[in-house]
Amino acid sequence: MSTGDQRTAATLLRMYGRTYAEEAGIRLRDTPQPLYRLVVLACLLSARIRAPVAVAAARCLAEAGIKDPRRMAGATWQQRVDALGKGGYRRYDERTATQLGDGAHLLLDRYRGDVRRLREEADGDPGRLRKLLQELPGLGPAGVNIFLREVQGVWPEVHPCFDAKAAEGAARLGLPRASGALAGLVKHDDAPAFAAALVRAALDKEVAEEVRKAARKGT
Repeated sequence: MSTGDQRTAATLLRMYGRTYAEEAGIRLRDTPQPLYRLVVLACLLSARIRAPVAVAAARCLAEAGIKDPRRMAGATWQQRVDALGKGGYRRYDERTATQLGDGAHLLLDRYRGDVRRLREEADGDPGRLRKLLQELPGLGPAGVNIFLREVQGVWPEVHPCFDAKAAEGAARLGLPRASGALAGLVKHDDAPAFAAALVRAALDKEVAEEVRKAARKGT
């Protein structure tokens, strides 16, 4: 890895190194509630909707007390729709409210409401983990990528996780695209925030340009 790549990575991390979980008010740990809230956030972010809106909707669900599968399943469809709408998540609110309810029931029935049991069933196999996660309604390949990017700091078996969207951001910044190479640019604990920052660079070319200029100046 070059000194320039390390400088660019450090600049990106300093300027935009904040996970989407953090933005949604989730203190991510390997415990049931934060992991479930991350599943919900990944579902919301995977729709064709702006990330800040998805993050706001996730916060509104939490503010409504809907923080775990039992409460999600116990909430009425309208209560879920209303919470999503309060966060501005209106285009997909009705479909998503149904998917979240169905997903909560599946987690309760199959894993007793604990996402860690899904992980245990995967038995350390990232491919198997992806397949099991995609069985949750509303969590397709894009949503699974989001979940794994964020959870890699607490589930070591999925590290490094820099998917195609993160690689797109890396290319804009002139960084290597391979997961292993990107992981080598930051500390292990910083991988989730670095991945999120790369995604921001992929979504907004002005972010990438701002970081490149700051890295060149050493600011």
